[in-house]
Amino acid sequence: MQLSEQDGKSLTRLVEIMQRLLSPTGCPWDREQTLETLRPYVIEEAHEVVDAIDGGSADELREELGDLLLQIVFQAELARAKGWFGPDDVVSAICDKLVRRHPHVFGDAVVRDTEEVLKNWEIIKGEEKAGRGVLDGVPRALPALMRALRVGEKAARVGFDWPDAAGARAKVDEELAELDEALAAGDRAAAERELGDVLFALVSVARKAELDPEAALRGTLERFTVRVRKVEASVAGSGQKLTEVGPEALDRLWAEAKQNTP
Repeated sequence: MQLSEQDGKSLTRLVEIMQRLLSPTGCPWDREQTLETLRPYVIEEAHEVVDAIDGGSADELREELGDLLLQIVFQAELARAKGWFGPDDVVSAICDKLVRRHPHVFGDAVVRDTEEVLKNWEIIKGEEKAGRGVLDGVPRALPALMRALRVGEKAARVGFDWPDAAGARAKVDEELAELDEALAAGDRAAAERELGDVLFALVSVARKAELDPEAALRGTLERFTVRVRKVEASVAGSGQKLTEVGPEALDRLWAEAKQNTP
């Protein structure tokens, strides 16, 4: 079907297939699943979507988005069986939320820039969820680095922030000094707390500089992996094992690998 002709009606077919799989004559494995057993699959599929985005393959992204969508429909059908809600309720809820939180598009509100859009979003969200704290909407199950970024963003929207990146950067030095003190004192518990503060401060620097700390760390890990493999290949080519190479030779091989890695 041409892209211009697609309007989402095919989602009905996915709901019908899921209902068939969960029927008494459907798939035994699907019928045994619960919201709890599907939890790891939701996380896994979301990460595979991210991998597909990073890989730049349209075909892979299409496939992984489908897998993630399946998890949503699957859970909606399990919720229907519990009498909670169904797939149409899920879609209606997000549609209503989008309209409600975009009064500058669907209403008469006027905004000047993205920052004002985000501030209005938080105000409207606060009105919808009266009684909830500023950070209550940040999932505790997020990877810690991503959660730190989201916590910082939400706190900043209500005034808990530095005026510029310099303030956040100064905080890194302050936290590093406290980490050094804890390490020097041999206080493991304190060192762990201070290490967390250092990491959180670094995420704040990234946020103020409009950098993605998750992407930055992934990039570093990819480069590190490539360099280690280059060193392994060099060592293997000389007929040695990596554990047999001395520190000086290892440093030299690492420097060469680093020089040849973007």
